[in-house]
Amino acid sequence: MLYGTPALEAADKAVLGEIEDMRRDLKYRLAETHRWDGQLRRQLQARAIQGSNSIEGYRASVEDIESIMSGEEPLETAASVTREIAGYQQALTYVQRLSRAPAFHYDVGLLNGLNFMMIGHHRDKSPGVLRPGSSYIRDSETGEVVYEGPDTEQVPGLMGELVAWLNDGDTDAPSYVRAAMAHLNLVKIHPWRDGNGRMSRALQTLVLGRDRITTPEFSSIEEWLGQQRATLGYYDVLGEVGRRSWSPHGDTLAWVRFCLRAHHLQAQRVAQRLTQAGEIWTLLEEQVDADGLNTRVVSALYEVFVNTRLRRSRYQGDEGLSQGQAARDLRDLAAKGWVQPYGETKGRFYAPGPRMTEIKARFAERVRPLRDPYSETHHRIPPE
Repeated sequence: MLYGTPALEAADKAVLGEIEDMRRDLKYRLAETHRWDGQLRRQLQARAIQGSNSIEGYRASVEDIESIMSGEEPLETAASVTREIAGYQQALTYVQRLSRAPAFHYDVGLLNGLNFMMIGHHRDKSPGVLRPGSSYIRDSETGEVVYEGPDTEQVPGLMGELVAWLNDGDTDAPSYVRAAMAHLNLVKIHPWRDGNGRMSRALQTLVLGRDRITTPEFSSIEEWLGQQRATLGYYDVLGEVGRRSWSPHGDTLAWVRFCLRAHHLQAQRVAQRLTQAGEIWTLLEEQVDADGLNTRVVSALYEVFVNTRLRRSRYQGDEGLSQGQAARDLRDLAAKGWVQPYGETKGRFYAPGPRMTEIKARFAERVRPLRDPYSETHHRIPPE
């Protein structure tokens, strides 16, 4: 027996309707190709990877994660964390491919394979194999056991029940609700020795991707969950609904409501970023044209705007340039005050110069706080 899908109340249906409206608007806006689309997708994927891994204590900057995604050595992230990020990125990339695969079927082998992609570098943790023993989650500060997974003997049967449900269960339920319940059941079965939380969040993203909600990088709530205040709420609601041991008999509405709220808030944030991307790109094109620079440097400036640093190799790859061309462009941007170089050789990067810092400050004042969809008083949540 799995944790059951709850009946939605009027407030939940209203929030779900607003999420669907934002999803349709997003799909309409993404149907038109823009120069900044590729960079925006990459940044969203990096932030999702950052969010899901930070929950587990593996912290890295968005800039370093983008370097890992492109096969480069990160500037600051430790090797042990880099391996975690690379494993998760590999699994999430496969989730993106599976979302568009014409022939697809959930099975335990698929989930085991995703787990192996994530933690295959931990050979001592039986990656890709259902756990051979008991599973306990402890409070990192007190050492107290806060959750005990089902007995080892139950795990194969529960996993079989879960994949059967993923293929055919509650198909009339909204996709956001099914994805939330997939997440809850997998994290509570806790079928592997490690990677259960990250696997559950990735599975939620896969369910949404298979249901064609939007592409995974635009539908994931992993970035939102990685924020400190959201992470605390995430653990609280998992404890409230799932209790201290496997007990699939209670009401799961609080969990689904938590996920719907996260989707609503993340959708607001993505919509803001999409709007801002177009405004920033247009402004930078105008400034670059006035400076007499090649318009291809806009992609470098956009990267510096949305992140805190840019590496030459990133710009070179984005624009298909030679090393010399990319280096000359960045020297020109530095000379005109757009970027500021730091470091030498492989450690060299470019941060916002005085002109970019001024533009970033102006746009920061325009960012609107997010609206809590469940608040009757329309409580505003300040941007990160």
